[in-house]
Amino acid sequence: MRGSALRRLYPVLGVIALVVLVEVVGRFELAGKSWPPLTEVLASLGQPGRLDLVLRSLGATAVAAAAGLVLGTVLATAGAALGLLVPVARPGMDRLAAILNAVPLIALAPLLIMTVGREGTPTVIAALGVGFVMFVALSSGLLAASRTHQDVFTVLGAARLTRLRRLQFPAALPYFLDGLALAGPTAVLGATIGEWFGAPSGLGVLIVSAMQNFQIPLLWSAALSATLLSLLAYVLFSRVQVLAARRFA
Repeated sequence: MRGSALRRLYPVLGVIALVVLVEVVGRFELAGKSWPPLTEVLASLGQPGRLDLVLRSLGATAVAAAAGLVLGTVLATAGAALGLLVPVARPGMDRLAAILNAVPLIALAPLLIMTVGREGTPTVIAALGVGFVMFVALSSGLLAASRTHQDVFTVLGAARLTRLRRLQFPAALPYFLDGLALAGPTAVLGATIGEWFGAPSGLGVLIVSAMQNFQIPLLWSAALSATLLSLLAYVLFSRVQVLAARRFA
């Protein structure tokens, strides 16, 4: 019991230590004037309209990240399933995922702006990052079914689609949830970066604007908001993963 309480206390102590470190570095200007104290960043949110601006930007980024998470997950699931249903297509799907992940975002940005528009670019960039993470997770998970179970389905003459639906998808659930825990923060990062390329609103737009106008507290407010959103997504999906493990263990 005591050991369990200590394990729960360690993350709290880590967060407190990090907050204190950030405050000390900013207070004594150990990293220069571009690193303000955390208290100064929080106090700046009290300026007229500042908190509303950050919250609106946070909402826009959250919507783009959520849309990218759904789109990327759906495409990754379809790609991984296609690789099992049509084995000859699997090497091509693997290479396509690797190539898309390797292409620099700065090279994709002009193409995305011309095709899906500035408003849709954050969602697509988020989906690209999520898609690769989920494709890797699902590609491993769909092959995780035990050899004994696979032999049973073979003996019963199950079609590939039946095998996929009744055996491989259930076996891949832990891998799917593992992938979601990583894909959530990836979606937030992708949406934020996608907003740098001319989106009408979002934390990425706020970060670029604050950086260009040397509004350091606003810059840090936007960056911390993006960090908290990523952390929230990770904690949420990690909790779902734990609950699912308890339910299906």
